[in-house]
Amino acid sequence: MNTDSSLPRVVGFTAATAVVVGTVIGSGVFKKATAVANLVPDFTLAMLAWVVVGVLTLLGALALAEVAVIVPKVGGNYAILRDAYGRWAGFLWGWVEFWIIRSASIAALATIFTESLHDILRQTIAENPSGEIIGPLGRSLITAGVIIALGLINARGTNWGGALQVTVTAVKVASLIGLAMLPYLVALAGKTPAISETLPLAVTEKAISISGFLGALVGVFWAYHGWMNIAPIAGEVKNPQRNIPLAVICGVSLIILLYLSVNIGYHQAIPIGEIAALKGTVAGEYARRLLGPIGLVLASGAIMVSVFGSLNGNILVGPRLLFAMGEDRLAPRWLSGLHPRYQTPARAELVLTGWCVIQVTTVAILLQVTLPTLELAGQTLDLNLPRDKSPFDVITDFAMFGAISFETFAVASIFVFRRRYPRDQVALPYRCPLYPVLPAVYVLALGAVLANMFIKQRAESLTGVGFITVGGLIYLLFLRNTGKNPNSTAKDELIP
Repeated sequence: MNTDSSLPRVVGFTAATAVVVGTVIGSGVFKKATAVANLVPDFTLAMLAWVVVGVLTLLGALALAEVAVIVPKVGGNYAILRDAYGRWAGFLWGWVEFWIIRSASIAALATIFTESLHDILRQTIAENPSGEIIGPLGRSLITAGVIIALGLINARGTNWGGALQVTVTAVKVASLIGLAMLPYLVALAGKTPAISETLPLAVTEKAISISGFLGALVGVFWAYHGWMNIAPIAGEVKNPQRNIPLAVICGVSLIILLYLSVNIGYHQAIPIGEIAALKGTVAGEYARRLLGPIGLVLASGAIMVSVFGSLNGNILVGPRLLFAMGEDRLAPRWLSGLHPRYQTPARAELVLTGWCVIQVTTVAILLQVTLPTLELAGQTLDLNLPRDKSPFDVITDFAMFGAISFETFAVASIFVFRRRYPRDQVALPYRCPLYPVLPAVYVLALGAVLANMFIKQRAESLTGVGFITVGGLIYLLFLRNTGKNPNSTAKDELIP
C-alpha cells in the first residue's frame, strides 16, 4: 500500500450531488411514514414534520457548506470536529460513527435490500406468496454478499464507485417520481378512483402533543440522515470551493421535494389511521392498493434500487473516516495507506466491510437461538433480540442519539471557524447566508429534539451517552498523547 495521504480529486459536481442524494434516500421514505402517523395522527402535522426536518436539514446544509469549504479534507465530520474543537471531539465522533452509526446503517440497508428481493421472489415465483423461498440464514448470506461486492467495487476505484452512485441515484430519483405520480396516473387511466376527493385532514382520536411531534421528528431525521456525507469525500472533490456548496444545497433541495411529493401520494391512497397500523412498508401497501400484486412487485423493486444507492454511497464514504483517523494516529496507522494501483483507502474499505458482515451474520445467528436470562441486582435481564422489531432498526434507533448530537456539533462549528477566520480577514468563495441566524435556528431546534429524546426515548439516549462515555475514557487513557494534529487547517490554505 502507498502511504501517501493525498487522495486524488476525481469527484465532480454530478457525482458529489449523487452522493448527497443517494446516501440520504434509502429506507426512510418507504418506512417512516408509519412511525410519524403513530406519533402525529393528523395529515397536516404529519406533513409538517417532513417539512420541518427538510427545512432544518437545508439550514444545516447551508452552514456546513461553509465549514466544508474551510475543511475540505478526508474524514468529513471527523475532520470538522477535530479542527474545530480538538482531537478528542474527532475521536469521539469516529468512535460512535464506525462502531454503530455507519456500520449499522450499512447492515440495515443491505438487509432491507435482501428482504425486498425476497418479496419480489415470493410474488413472482412462489406458489404461496406469504411463504418463504429463502430461509433467514440464506438471506443473511445474500446480505453479506451484497456488502462484500460493493466494498470491492469501491476499493477498486473511487471513479467506479462514483459512477455507480450517479447511475443508481438517477434510477432511484426516477422511481420516487413515479411513486409520487402514481395516484394521478392511475386516475388518468380510469381504472380506479385512486385520488381521494379531499386529503384526510381530520385528527384521529389519538391525542397529539408537542413531545409526540418532536418524537416524530426523530423518525423523519432518520429518513434525512446522511445529508452530511459529502464531507467525508471533500478531499476528493474537484474544485471543492464551488462544487461542495452546490452539491449540498442542490441535493438537499431535491430530497425535500421528493419526500413531500411521495408522502402526499401515500396519504391520497391510504387514510392516516391505516398508515399508522401498517406492518410492512407504506410504499408497498400504497402501490398494492393502486395496482394490485404487480404494484407490490414494482414498489419492492423501487425500494431495492433506492436502498442499493444509499448502501453504495455509505460504503463509498465510510472508509474515509478510518483513513483520516489512521493519519492522525487515533486508529491503526496502516488504515491510512492507499492502494498502490487504485489510489483508494482499500484497507479501511475492507475493515469497514468486514465489520458490517460480522454484524449481519451475528444478528442472523442470534435470531435463531434463545439465550438464557440473567439475574442482576434482583432484576431479570433478557439477552434475546426483540422478535417483533428488526434488530437493525433497534441498532439504528440507538445510534440516532449519537448521530444527531455530533452532527449538531458539526454545524455549530461554523461559530468557531467564523471567530478563527473572520469575514473581513479571510476571503472565502462561499459564506452561509443570514449568519448567525440560520445555524443558530438549526442548533436550537436539534437541541430541543435531543432533550425530548431523554423524555420519550430514554433507553436510546442513555445508551448513547454511555457509549460516548466509554469512547471518552479510551481516548483519555490511551490516545490523548499519541501525536499532534497533522491536518489542522491553516489560514493560508483558505485564501483562494
